[in-house]
Amino acid sequence: MKTFSSVEEAFEWWVKNLYPTLTPEMKRGKAVQAMQDYIYGKGISEKRMKQILLEYGHFEIETLVKYKP
Repeated sequence: MKTFSSVEEAFEWWVKNLYPTLTPEMKRGKAVQAMQDYIYGKGISEKRMKQILLEYGHFEIETLVKYKP
């Protein structure tokens, strides 16, 4: 199991490690567009990153917010 401190960190890891292993069919459409938008700095929302991670990877995404007075 690998843990990330942010969605962007997880997405960057996905781009470098999992995207290259996708089948040619899976690399078409949403996956390639999201990867290109991220790499070329065109902008990709956290919501879209989450969707890609859930659809094209084996990720669980949890939100943790802590308040320490």
